[in-house]
Amino acid sequence: MKKINVGLLGCGTIGTGVAKILIENKDILLSRVGAVLNLKYVADIDLETERGIPFDDGVFISDAFKVVDDPDIDIVVEMIGGEGIAKDLILRAFDNGKPVVLLAGHGNTLFKTAGENDVDLAFEASVGGCMPIIKSLRESLVGNHIKSMAGILNGTCNYILSRSAKDGSSFEDVLAEAQKNGFAEADPTLDIEGIDTAHKLAILTSLAYGMEINFQDIYIEGISKITPMDIEFAREFGYRIKLLAITKDTGDAVEARVHPTMIPFTNPLSSVNGVLNAVTITGDAVGDMMLYGYGAGMMPTASAVVGDIVDIARNLLAGAESRIPLLSYQMDRIRKIPIRRIDEIFIHYYFRFSALDRPGVLSKISGILGNNEISIKSVQQKGRKTNGAVPIVMLTHLAREADVQKALTEILNLDVVSDRPVLIRIEDENQED
Repeated sequence: MKKINVGLLGCGTIGTGVAKILIENKDILLSRVGAVLNLKYVADIDLETERGIPFDDGVFISDAFKVVDDPDIDIVVEMIGGEGIAKDLILRAFDNGKPVVLLAGHGNTLFKTAGENDVDLAFEASVGGCMPIIKSLRESLVGNHIKSMAGILNGTCNYILSRSAKDGSSFEDVLAEAQKNGFAEADPTLDIEGIDTAHKLAILTSLAYGMEINFQDIYIEGISKITPMDIEFAREFGYRIKLLAITKDTGDAVEARVHPTMIPFTNPLSSVNGVLNAVTITGDAVGDMMLYGYGAGMMPTASAVVGDIVDIARNLLAGAESRIPLLSYQMDRIRKIPIRRIDEIFIHYYFRFSALDRPGVLSKISGILGNNEISIKSVQQKGRKTNGAVPIVMLTHLAREADVQKALTEILNLDVVSDRPVLIRIEDENQED
């Protein structure tokens, strides 16, 4: 019986799930792969914590470099994460000619090094957990020109926004609840400020458009300033607020942005709640499609990792290593494609102004908007007075971001405006320009 030896680096939550599937579903995997996926080593610095898995003697070790240097190890599975020892181990594995499965992406360097060493690098779990978004872009949709993608790619943010929409809880209260329930980290900055989502979007844009992974140029805005009031106003207008990763092919450049977004109830992403993730893709051949599933958690993420292990094992058995380009495109076809600056985009907007309850306030605000080429589609002045101010809520027709920011700065300087205006971008194909 053929055997593929697997070396697992890191046995935390996800690593434990990977080991569990490889051991408990060994017979299923054998029948599907045609070889035994043998978990030869599991390396972790913590040898004392009980994982609830019956490892054979000698499998659980503390020396991770022993794993990547062992000539009998066929596939290295890196579940440590980070840019320190994990990256060193991956590069060492490449030097030894070993394919690697990753939990999280590490940018252009690793892809370039893997290509130079002619070894496979698999990273399905790095975006969307169990959703096969990487496989879809690298394989199923290769015949398509990807026109656009929009995704909910962070379960923490989606949980917070969903709970607040359900019962009006404040951001701070729901975040505390999410941390208590294990849905949010003790330091949630990477999640709630959109940074985690932007890293994932950088990978998707590279796969979709054949461009270098370019995190630095992605516009990022988090959800910490979204209030129950804005969520309720959005609902009254027929929208829900989601933190979206959005990319569009504009011909000469690519839009790539992460920010809270109002989307209509008819958009399928509006119904994705809790810690679930989803991505919609528009291709010229397939039209619109959507992937949906758990973006985190031990077993859903481990499922994606094991899927990568099986893909590489099949390549090894067939002698077809590097069969699929790492970033979907051939390496010599990956280009530097500019990401359009946020102030260049045209989109619809939601504004909320806290204005003193005086005659002529609305005309002053609308006058400034008009002078900056911003056309108002609808306006509501609500009677929810707070500290002498009332909210004025507006939706706009298509407007340029640069003009919007200039207008909001002017409005903020009005003596009748008591707080910084709120801006939320709207993605709604049904809106007239």
